[in-house]
Amino acid sequence: MAQDTAVTVYNTTVITDPLQNQYSFKLTLRGGAIFQVTNLHQAKLAEQAGACAVIVSDQINSNSVISRMTDPSLIKQIKRVVSIPVISRARIGHFVEAQILEATGVDYIDESESLSIADDQNHINKQNFRIPFISGARNLGEALRRIREGAAMIRIQGELSNSGNVSETVKNVRCLMKELRVLSNMDDDEVFAFAKKIEAPYDLVAQTKQMGRLPVVHFAAGGIVTPADAALMMQLGCHGVFVGPEVFGYGNGFKRVRGIVQAVRNYNDPHVLVETMMGLNLGGDGDDDDDRIENVPFGADNENV
Repeated sequence: MAQDTAVTVYNTTVITDPLQNQYSFKLTLRGGAIFQVTNLHQAKLAEQAGACAVIVSDQINSNSVISRMTDPSLIKQIKRVVSIPVISRARIGHFVEAQILEATGVDYIDESESLSIADDQNHINKQNFRIPFISGARNLGEALRRIREGAAMIRIQGELSNSGNVSETVKNVRCLMKELRVLSNMDDDEVFAFAKKIEAPYDLVAQTKQMGRLPVVHFAAGGIVTPADAALMMQLGCHGVFVGPEVFGYGNGFKRVRGIVQAVRNYNDPHVLVETMMGLNLGGDGDDDDDRIENVPFGADNENV
């Protein structure tokens, strides 16, 4: 993959200009795995297994129709017990939730489509904040629009149901990477029409063509539950992976989480990948109660986790 050098093509306010957005090239998550956690136990396990960050979310409430930002008390408790970056989610367009999350001291905010949408016409203007944002996208045009709004990382999103099906993620990653290859091989005169076609800012499209990649790092998310899934995303060209909470419901939880971390770091080494896959319940449905990681409720009882 190309080196992460920040360049500016034209005299316009491009999000990757270091004078305009310091977060676009200071992200330290490249080449890592980010795990979604719902309690202190899972957060500590992810850190011990080598996760580069954790994304905090509440337990799924089957009685709730609307999913919102995470309880700030849970975020603060997890920040006290882990040393890796902590991410939390805000609803699309809900800039007040983002203001609250920024005040809690999280390291990154994910404007997430997995939560209920607050504004179906507008995303958060991320350039109004001093904290880096992560945004989801399924293709190049969508990714560049989010970058224009101020996103410091793109999450190539697959399925949102936590079913463990990676096919949607593979489709979207291949779509974005194909569009990048097409753009890189275009004549300069064709870029104007291409930018219009994908509904993306021309200056960012031209910059992406010159760099041969997105101006920010991009991770894959959705359906990644095995080391092989993670390595597949890396070999397709991603810089890292988001892993959903379903991995904590399988037997050998720590081994699975650790295996995913190792697979991201050694995705081109099949011998390492063999080791990461051994002993996992690859055909299971996550009902191995004897080896399941318990959902430890957050509070005073978790002080020694």
